[in-house]
Amino acid sequence: MKKIKNFFTVRLLINLLILATAVFALILTYIHNQNSDGYILGDWLINYQDGGFKRRGLSGSLFFLIQDFTGLKLNLAVYFFQVNIICGFFYTYFKIIKSKKPDLLYLSLLLSSIGFIGIFNCVDYVGKKEMIVFFIFTVFIKYLNDNQLTKTKEYLICFALLIAMFFHEITFFFTPYFLIGLYLKTGKFEFKRYLKYILVTIIPAFLIFFFGKEINEGHSIEILKQRGVILTDGIFFWDFNERKYIADHFADYRLYAISFLISLIHVAFYLKYQNGRKLLSIVLLLAFLFSLPLFYLAIDWGRWLYIHLIFMIILFSLSLPKRSEDEVLVFSDFNSKNIITLLFILFSLMYRVEMSGRGFTWEGFIYRVFISPIELLNKMV
Repeated sequence: MKKIKNFFTVRLLINLLILATAVFALILTYIHNQNSDGYILGDWLINYQDGGFKRRGLSGSLFFLIQDFTGLKLNLAVYFFQVNIICGFFYTYFKIIKSKKPDLLYLSLLLSSIGFIGIFNCVDYVGKKEMIVFFIFTVFIKYLNDNQLTKTKEYLICFALLIAMFFHEITFFFTPYFLIGLYLKTGKFEFKRYLKYILVTIIPAFLIFFFGKEINEGHSIEILKQRGVILTDGIFFWDFNERKYIADHFADYRLYAISFLISLIHVAFYLKYQNGRKLLSIVLLLAFLFSLPLFYLAIDWGRWLYIHLIFMIILFSLSLPKRSEDEVLVFSDFNSKNIITLLFILFSLMYRVEMSGRGFTWEGFIYRVFISPIELLNKMV
């Protein structure tokens, strides 16, 4: 029993979670692409060929170019790119954790309903473009953690953010996390340094806002059909007032307040045991407030919450103690901190946050693993 107890370390569970989440994301992304999902595959195929410059259009034009040169099917070209981004993100994050000594409280954030476990709760939340920004941010944090963020590498990070802006404009709304990461590492305010990160996102945002055309200028479906992709729903068919949709479904959307409050308490409990928690709490709050236009402009409220927590999980890894020979056991001291943490984990596995729709349900990970299969068997019998 002692050997078994010593085997279950926090690091082991995090590594298993990283592997399981990566594999799950890769499999589900492949299925969505093969089925020509109009929201996942379709988002990557927005292009400049239909009407010219527009938001998110760089990706589609890039994949058209790849298809023209290689003859590869568009859904496979997109998937190969997604595989590299997804694997790059999870591998880089694994490398960071490998050099750190995570505790049970840090693991609890990954097991939050809007942490890594959120992908298992919402199977349609895979293959999204924000994975590009996750990957860039993880590489950035690894450079900071290893004291390897040279001027050249910093300019490369900024260039990557510039390109990411033309893949998806949400990059702009989560740039503050890069500034927070720099401050946590250096402990000083460096406006001139921050200016690079601000300019490479705000200039493209300005160009997209004032000069960007509609995602579908009327010929996208026809262009994609000629290139072997037939879409019957998704982003190219998106034509309704999102603010009106939120108002009409307010009974469901107001439940996001419950999920937000739970996550807020969870993060606050985590920050209670961190150095400089007061300042960190303020800048994280400001980062969240900076993203509020997303909640006004689009219906994916759960998605925005998910992105925020993933950024925090990566950011907090910077402050984890360096790895030592002693590993943190899952079943170690049952003090008040660990008991509360275990309660957070148990509760997080019980509820679910939808990406757009119901903001809180009891159909969480435990429900999907232990109850849904039984209900399915009963229907079959």
